[in-house]
Amino acid sequence: MELLQEILVFITFAIAVGYMIIKLVWKPKFIFGTKKSAKACGDGCGSCH
Repeated sequence: MELLQEILVFITFAIAVGYMIIKLVWKPKFIFGTKKSAKACGDGCGSCH
């Protein structure tokens, strides 16, 4: 039972570290997509399209 508990703690820790690496260091485009800048379309006066 103690071994199972340690394995679950290790898995949880690995998932948390992986999430932090993806969130803060490596930002793949296929997960987060592309963000469009608000300034890419003018100043917001409706003259875009």
